[in-house]
Amino acid sequence: MKETSKKFSKPPRLSDAEWIVMKPFWEKGALAARDLFASISSSNTWSYKTVKTILARLVKKGAIEYTQVGNSYLYSPRFNKDEMIKAEVKKFSHNILGGSLRPFLVNFFEGRNPSKEEISALKEIMREQKKEK
Repeated sequence: MKETSKKFSKPPRLSDAEWIVMKPFWEKGALAARDLFASISSSNTWSYKTVKTILARLVKKGAIEYTQVGNSYLYSPRFNKDEMIKAEVKKFSHNILGGSLRPFLVNFFEGRNPSKEEISALKEIMREQKKEK
């Protein structure tokens, strides 16, 4: 039986630590807490208890759900990576940039030298956006 504390229809806002914990789910699928801990232990110094605490926060926020399997729990994401990124970008754009794309692009490209592929991809995105409107 899957368990979540509430019904959530949109992705929640995540802390930096929560984003780190979510990444293995998107790469590997459902994981037990021990497997998740093993996946992220090489990139940080968190204890197993810390990872369990972050998992509990993610369940409470509705970002992940779990299924009890015997005496263990199998955790899985409720939203895919693209959904989470899209929601985060929308919140950032609205809250920080007032919904304007220009300051984002200016600051994103400042000091960078985008490749021809990146420029081509941006042009394609803009063409598709024009078609939709």
